[in-house]
Amino acid sequence: MTTVGILGGGQLARMLALSGAPLGLRFLVLDSTPDACAAQFAPLLEADYRDEAALADFARRVDVATFDFENVPAESAQWLAERIPVFPNPRALSVAQDRLAEKTLFRELGIPVPTFADIATRADLDAAATAIGLPAILKTRRLGYDGKGQFRLRSAADVDAAWAALGAQATTVGLILEGFVPFQREISVVAARGRDGEFRTWPLTENWHESGVLSASLAPASLEVALAEKAVAYARRVAEALDYVGVFALELFLKDGEFLANEMAPRVHNSGHWTIEGAETSQFQNHLRAVLGLPLGSTRMLGQACMLNWIGAMPDATPVLAQASGHWHDYGKSSRDGRKVGHATFRADTPAELSAALQTVGRELDRELQVAPVIDRLRG
Repeated sequence: MTTVGILGGGQLARMLALSGAPLGLRFLVLDSTPDACAAQFAPLLEADYRDEAALADFARRVDVATFDFENVPAESAQWLAERIPVFPNPRALSVAQDRLAEKTLFRELGIPVPTFADIATRADLDAAATAIGLPAILKTRRLGYDGKGQFRLRSAADVDAAWAALGAQATTVGLILEGFVPFQREISVVAARGRDGEFRTWPLTENWHESGVLSASLAPASLEVALAEKAVAYARRVAEALDYVGVFALELFLKDGEFLANEMAPRVHNSGHWTIEGAETSQFQNHLRAVLGLPLGSTRMLGQACMLNWIGAMPDATPVLAQASGHWHDYGKSSRDGRKVGHATFRADTPAELSAALQTVGRELDRELQVAPVIDRLRG
């Protein structure tokens, strides 16, 4: 029986393990915390990601390795790749971990990006703020996610505060200043690439955020065919340039009819959770198929789908489960402000049916603000 090793034991690893059960797979999770939620469904090896003795034990017990978050040390992935197959490859992980390397790659591939500059000193920040213009966003090059490690500069008066907040990290994880993009919509391309180079994407997804954390996703995103094809072409360029194997997401800003690439996630992605119920093959099973060298499954969509994230604490499941279209996912995590603890997916045959379900659940869970932009989009 094949054993898949997963570096990281969060909800993505948990959903990978659940989706791999029908394929007869076993899993081993390596995580630095004893209460990793994936450990409820797969054996856990608790250790630091840089512990070579633990990595050696991990490598002996698995046939192939992958990861469920992009902040796994790239050196650890490289160490493992010299001993067992690791997908996606360490280079893809390394590029995605560094916003500067990521944006530079996008630009080299002819994918439009916001203006950006590497920031090593306060003088660099002053110069870049003048050259790029304000508003802009100062970000850590590494380790930032879900809105963390960011400071928005609205005017020159914010430069001091931005440097006070993040300047100390210029010599550790690095900083980058990016021009602010007043985008109209945010779109993600969730794609899978197999070991043999086979490339597939699910229908594009539109996303909404609250405080930098994904709040809701709707698929398929309503876009002109030519624009959708351009987004898919951008994702394919990235996948082929990195010789990527597995599932990834390319996040794009849509502004004035053109896309600007924000970032890529080298893993299964929050905006693709709807694929569990809303597609012939979920992102999780296709990721496993890809890393194992199996044929990719169909990414054809089944009707319309919306995913709502539960942040901080789980709401009452009853209103969701009362809907014929409702599907409930509890990650088995304790409550904590800002923490992703679960999600719900609604799948319906028509926009009207999906809109009605969301309106009912939004009202009963006091989530009207969360569902409102999705309902507006569905109603056109």
